[in-house]
Amino acid sequence: MSRPIRLILAAAVLAILVTPGRAWADGAGQDDLDRATELQLNKPKTIDELSAVIRLVESALEKGLDQGHADFARSLLAATLVQRGSSFAGMLMASPLQGPDFANRRKAALADLERGVQLSPKQPQACFLIARLNLLPDGDAKRAGEALRQAIELSTGQPPLHAQALMLRATIEKNPEKRLADMDEAVRTLPDDAAVRRARGLLRADLGKVEESLADMDEAIKLAPKDLANYEAKAIVLVGLKKYDEALVNLDKVLELSPNSVTPLLQKAQVHGLQSNLDAALHELDLAHSMQPENVVVLLLRAGVYRDQGEREKALADVRAALKLQPRLPDALRLLADLGKRGEAIAQLEGLRRAEPKDLLVLLQLGMLYSAEDKHDRALEAYSVVLAQRPDEPLALRGRGDALLSLGKHQQAIADYEALIKLKPKDPGTLNNLAWVLATSPDEKLRDGKRALALATEACELTEYKAAHILSTLAAAYAESGDFQTAIQWVEKGVEVAKAEEKEPLGKELESYRAGKPWRESLSAQKPQQPPPEKPQQ
Repeated sequence: MSRPIRLILAAAVLAILVTPGRAWADGAGQDDLDRATELQLNKPKTIDELSAVIRLVESALEKGLDQGHADFARSLLAATLVQRGSSFAGMLMASPLQGPDFANRRKAALADLERGVQLSPKQPQACFLIARLNLLPDGDAKRAGEALRQAIELSTGQPPLHAQALMLRATIEKNPEKRLADMDEAVRTLPDDAAVRRARGLLRADLGKVEESLADMDEAIKLAPKDLANYEAKAIVLVGLKKYDEALVNLDKVLELSPNSVTPLLQKAQVHGLQSNLDAALHELDLAHSMQPENVVVLLLRAGVYRDQGEREKALADVRAALKLQPRLPDALRLLADLGKRGEAIAQLEGLRRAEPKDLLVLLQLGMLYSAEDKHDRALEAYSVVLAQRPDEPLALRGRGDALLSLGKHQQAIADYEALIKLKPKDPGTLNNLAWVLATSPDEKLRDGKRALALATEACELTEYKAAHILSTLAAAYAESGDFQTAIQWVEKGVEVAKAEEKEPLGKELESYRAGKPWRESLSAQKPQQPPPEKPQQ
């Protein structure tokens, strides 16, 4: 039980015990209230014990109490509800955020906390937990914001909680100045707390305030010189500045403080990779592997280094070892495909699908690999199964839209892209592909040059006019609008930044525009596009 909740209960019980006259007043519900009070004085810890207190208090109130004891009963009920809700929340936070019980457990925790706050509004800890629970996937973001505001306002006399609430609000606030203002207040509230200093340092780095960020990191290290997180955070900032050698010095300090941990070895390997020092990266990963031979992260990072060194068989051995440990591992399957073993990756996933046909992650991965193998019918089927169960899954909508476009089913592709844009309005890949089909479809009823131009322009702005295939789409939109001169200029710009394999199709488009003809998409082959950037999540 948290200290604030214990104080609330103690004060309420004491108020009853010191009331002049009979210790327990008359009333039909008094016996239940007496039993509930006795149970609470024995410091209930389990959910069942807390539930027993709640049932007895509710029974007492229903049967009837005099005014003074009814007020006490409501205080006792509020505090016990918050205590039980806090226990539910603690169990939820400590477990993986997935599985069929997740929604029900969060609902139970929120029900207790909200009811407790309704009975006794001035409970900052309960408000803070309500915010945290609503910030988990599929929570109520608006309610989270309201609860955080209440927690901050009510916790001014509780510095640790006040700082935590401010820090949490800073993570969801979009306005950079407001985010920094919250973090500044958190530091003023707990000036000697290394974790708070470190959090502000990371935010300052994210906002480009590099010198201030490093000052916070140094102060955090001064306050807690044996806290590994301080050195790791400073290393992150230094890597962002491309000060790789200084970052390695800080990671060496982490390794010195935690010699049996593989994490600093992995971090050092990644820094060496950024320096293109593959031999040094491999050395760190070999050390990590000797310590934890079944660590899949170690195996996959080492496989990536082997691949970059041209050691394909060694890379495959590590990938297969990782998949033996975790057959559904998306990164391992992607790496297997990158190493030229798409068929093997597909076979593994198809075996998993037969064993567990409702596993949506497997279906998403299959869809991606089928598309890469130009098996668009099979990709379409896999994505459609996912969307039948999860209609708003962004990766499936994008994948199915691309498969439909590849199969020449333009109207259906447009529908999927439109649905996805409502979910992710700033995704350049989706904006680009929708613009492409609106500009180039052979079906006149589907073409919309004006909208294609707006979408393609936005996609170009989001990619800083550096993606050849998106510049090509912008050109197609201008051509569909009748402005062939501008279309030619954008295709030529696309050729300048294009990869070798992109130059030939761009050249064909250029010929068409020089001849005064808009480009028309084939009904059997999709214009090559970049794959969606997201990784499938469980």
